[in-house]
Amino acid sequence: MQIINELIKIFLYAMTPIGELRLSIPIGITHYNINLWLVYIVSVLGNIIPPILIIYLAPKITKKLQGKSKKFDQILDWVFTRTRHRTKKYINKYGAIGLMLFVAIPLPNTGAWTGSIAAWLFGVNKKTALIYTTLGVMIAGIIVTILTIGAKSI
Repeated sequence: MQIINELIKIFLYAMTPIGELRLSIPIGITHYNINLWLVYIVSVLGNIIPPILIIYLAPKITKKLQGKSKKFDQILDWVFTRTRHRTKKYINKYGAIGLMLFVAIPLPNTGAWTGSIAAWLFGVNKKTALIYTTLGVMIAGIIVTILTIGAKSI
């Protein structure tokens, strides 16, 4: 039962906008001592949930809420401006491959959340955005797992 609770936590950590895989994989491997493949799979699955919601639901929700609250509009404007600035060079130059590379880089301000918002803002086809975001998440997961194993062995 304890491992189920730990796997649920790993899944939820992977869904967070700042932590994502950079949080869930190291915690799963080093703190909970769970098999790295299981941690990888649970983390990737958790990390692809937000992009699904963002790519398919955010446009509808945003359209409905925009203009109803000045504060909400300011927050959206800040997120959109920041996301466009950080992702424009990747998506404009390389398209969906650029999106995948952006998501695959496990650094702050990159990842599935920002990548899926960027895909929406730049009008990337939903199915294409989801495929390439998922591939980016899988690559990021491999990178973070390797880095975690390396750091753990030191």
